[in-house]
Amino acid sequence: MTSSAALGRLDPVIHAPKRLAAMAILANASSCDFPFLKDQLQLADSDLSKQMTTLVDAGYVTVRKSGRGRGSVTTYRITRSGRRAYATHRAALTALLGD
Repeated sequence: MTSSAALGRLDPVIHAPKRLAAMAILANASSCDFPFLKDQLQLADSDLSKQMTTLVDAGYVTVRKSGRGRGSVTTYRITRSGRRAYATHRAALTALLGD
């Protein structure tokens, strides 16, 4: 893949470092809850929420909320289209870095 072709395959939604890191985690897990992602990414609640909302809105991640109040749990899972987008983005990055 040429550099220009690789550039065209980069996904602007995934390319942001925080979202790329979240996608990398989700691509290697069946699902992750909010506290786990927050701890792994070292983000504030509001920042993680914003990043995950962007991924959900793009259709790359699903969110499931269970319970209410302090006992509630928010869980994220990568979708098929999210997995494909992440794989394409990763291949484009690899091609760029390999040149």
